[in-house]
Amino acid sequence: MHEESVALRPACENAAMSQIKDQLKDDLTAAMKSRDQLTAATLRMALTAITNEEVAGKEARSLSDDDVITVLGREAKKRREAAEAYDAADRPELAERERAELGVLARYLPQAMGEDELSAIVAAAVAEVSSAGVTGGAAMGAVMKLVTPQVKGRADGGQVAALVKAGLGM
Repeated sequence: MHEESVALRPACENAAMSQIKDQLKDDLTAAMKSRDQLTAATLRMALTAITNEEVAGKEARSLSDDDVITVLGREAKKRREAAEAYDAADRPELAERERAELGVLARYLPQAMGEDELSAIVAAAVAEVSSAGVTGGAAMGAVMKLVTPQVKGRADGGQVAALVKAGLGM
């Protein structure tokens, strides 16, 4: 009976594993060997979040590098927000820990987009939508639809939305 259950398991899809996930695993091993507890704990958390994303939904799947970056971006945002909450609650030691974890995650995320570059992308999208004659809330949605794919993972959504509103005069 045991042999039958092993035969029924699906084949492992390690060949399709993302390079970033491989790098995370290698870095976790290195952190464990060097007894770097902060890095090891942060990478374990990141790998757990990636695994949870892989098994979420109706069918397990392997994540691409873009999907892994999305998950890591989500985790980085959690760390940023937690650090702010700890600062507001006057818990600087916990806020510092969250910022240190954010620093570990930042190594695997794409370089953040500069304010000038982001403003130029938003201005171009606003001009394109305005020339089409769209106004109001529909214009906000249309501009965000154009801007989001260009800045995905490289700029904070709230910052982008604020620039779009300013560009549209809302």
